[in-house]
Amino acid sequence: MTITNSILNQPKTINPYHHAAALLKRRFLWDLNPQSWISRTKLIRLKDSYKNKKAIIVCNGPSLLKSDLFCIQSNNIFTFGLNKINLLFGKSTFRPSCIVAVNPFVIEQNSSFYQTTEIPLFVDSYSLQFLKPRDNTIFLHSMYGTYFAQNCSISICQGATVTFVAMQLAFHFGFKEVALIGCDHNFKTEGIPNSIAIKTGKDEDHFDPNYFANGIQWNLPDLATSEAGYSLASDVYRAFDRKLVNATEGGALNLLPRVSLQDFVSDVIGN
Repeated sequence: MTITNSILNQPKTINPYHHAAALLKRRFLWDLNPQSWISRTKLIRLKDSYKNKKAIIVCNGPSLLKSDLFCIQSNNIFTFGLNKINLLFGKSTFRPSCIVAVNPFVIEQNSSFYQTTEIPLFVDSYSLQFLKPRDNTIFLHSMYGTYFAQNCSISICQGATVTFVAMQLAFHFGFKEVALIGCDHNFKTEGIPNSIAIKTGKDEDHFDPNYFANGIQWNLPDLATSEAGYSLASDVYRAFDRKLVNATEGGALNLLPRVSLQDFVSDVIGN
C-alpha cells in the first residue's frame, strides 16, 4: 500500500478571513443550486417522521458478517446502510432502508450503483459531479469541524466518518434509540489520518475484501476525530432522553454503551 502524504501541502499560516470567505462562497454557491432547495424541502418533511422508534446504523467493518441481519429484517427495524453496503447484497438478502455516503472517493467509486438503485440515498452535495438528481436522492451540505446537527436540513458535519453523519440523520428523523453494528473502530492499515492511501492487496478493514483494494484510493481513518464525534453524538442523544448504543460483535469502540443486537431489537421502547 502506498500513502500520499498531504502534510507538506498544508499552509504554514492560517488566515481566518480566507477560511471564512471560502466557507461563505461554498455555502452561497450551494444555495444557488436548485437541488439544495429540493433536498432541504425533503429533509424538512422527514424531521421527526420516525419519532419514538428504533433504528440501526449498519457500519462496514469485518464484524458486520457476524451480525444477525435476519434478526433485523424479521423485526422490521429501520436501517441506515453506509457507503458500499451494496457489496453485501450478493451474500445476503438484507437491504437497508436507506444508504448514506459522503466521502468523495466512495461516491465516485460506487456511482454506478447509486445511480441505479431504488433505495433512498443521502449523499454529499459533492456527488452532483457523478450523480444525476433522482427522486430517491437527497443531497447534504457538509460543514467543516465537529458539530452535531439536530436538524440536517441546512448542513451536517462529517466528523471524519459517515457513521457520524448517519447519527445526525437518525436524530433528525426522530429515532428514540439507535444502535451501531459492524463498527469495529479498529484498522489494520496504519498511516497519517485522512491521508490518501492506495490499496495494493485485499481489504482487511471492511466486510468485503474488494471494498478498497487493487489500486483503489481511500482516506485513512481518523479515529481521534471519529471518537470526538461519537462522544458528542452520545451527549446530544442523552440530553434529549434518547439512546445511542453499540451492538457490534466485538470491535474497539467502547465510548458507547454495549448491548446485544438481539436485546436491542426485542426490547420494547420505554422498558
